[in-house]
Amino acid sequence: MERDTAATEPTDVVEPTDDAREATSAAATTASAAAAASTDTTDAAQRTDAVDAVVDDAAGETEEATPADAAPAIVAAAPTDLESPDDIALADKLKAGREQILSELHKKIIGQDEIIEQVLQTLFVGGNSLIVGVPGLAKTLLIQTMAQVLDLKFARIQFTPDLMPSDITGTDIIQDDPETGGRRMVFAPGPVFTNILLADEINRTPPKTQSALLEAMQEHRVTVQGRTYQLDEPFFVFATQNPIELEGTYPLPEAQLDRFMFHIVIEHPPEHEELEVVRTTTITNNPDYRHAVTGDDLVAFQELVRKVPVSEAVMRYTLELVRTSRRNEKDGDGPDFVKKWVQYGASVRAAQYLVLGSKARALTQGRYHVNFDDIRALSRPVLRHRVLLNFHAESEGITSDQIVDQLLEAVPVPASRM
Repeated sequence: MERDTAATEPTDVVEPTDDAREATSAAATTASAAAAASTDTTDAAQRTDAVDAVVDDAAGETEEATPADAAPAIVAAAPTDLESPDDIALADKLKAGREQILSELHKKIIGQDEIIEQVLQTLFVGGNSLIVGVPGLAKTLLIQTMAQVLDLKFARIQFTPDLMPSDITGTDIIQDDPETGGRRMVFAPGPVFTNILLADEINRTPPKTQSALLEAMQEHRVTVQGRTYQLDEPFFVFATQNPIELEGTYPLPEAQLDRFMFHIVIEHPPEHEELEVVRTTTITNNPDYRHAVTGDDLVAFQELVRKVPVSEAVMRYTLELVRTSRRNEKDGDGPDFVKKWVQYGASVRAAQYLVLGSKARALTQGRYHVNFDDIRALSRPVLRHRVLLNFHAESEGITSDQIVDQLLEAVPVPASRM
């Protein structure tokens, strides 16, 4: 190792070798070679000095063009492009894929553009979403059609009071072994072994069964009889709830609600869209779907989303928005409406999903950075199920959406909007 290191030092290049030292007749030649090497070294040093001078001049121009009082943190975190040309190409593919998915979905789904956007953002991030709406608003049809457009495996579970955890995850069964003539235990996978799982009316089954989805949602795996089975990627859970007829239902615990990226609310469509729904659903309509985006593409999109840069100012604004929801009367420095109506504020997952969802939103709009409008646009679906109201709010008819709107007013966007 010492010999290798010495061989790379510049002094060894011009130092006479042992053979040259013994051969006095080659002294002049050696001196001439040393002089030539010295000349080359001098020229290289001059070239290096010239390059350094150009760099110094450019740096001086940059310093003169930059105000002395500019905030270095904001400048350093200014929006930049993605890392490589491959990332840019993948971002363009994501944007084009989104448009093609929308085109295919609208062969079956009428309207509901905002809802579809939130479902797509869930897919691009790799999260799970809760969809709430009265019967007849195509909650199940939307998710089922999305799976068909993406050519992904789809499974639907109708949650009922007698549903058991093994009905979701699967269980071990006794099976005859034709080779030995004996019997053995064989694992029979449940409907959770799919790509897109629809948990229909999830609040109509007891918490014991609801909790069977927790591991699948978070770690994309299930554990049965002490053995762990990995789920195929990509994997998503979309759960639905009916906001009416709540007798005999089991509200989801906060720990499970927090695992849903979005709480998506579907409302009745406007008159012209409802007319089109009636027209298209009362005739024969069996469209053929083009699979513009595959499951492997979704996995690649999920990795790409995490590469989208976010400025320090946007990150701090997101954190302030979430932390303000937790400043109740115990802290003493929160807004009056938080102290009066909020029992528990949003968790850390709220800030994480606000940033991730905003990254996906930026890419779908052809941008390679997140801005404040992205954060504000996703505040309702991310925060409405994480901001828990107290009795005073419920008695006065205050909703979580109203609290989120007041949070957006209470936490101002920086004037520079950088």
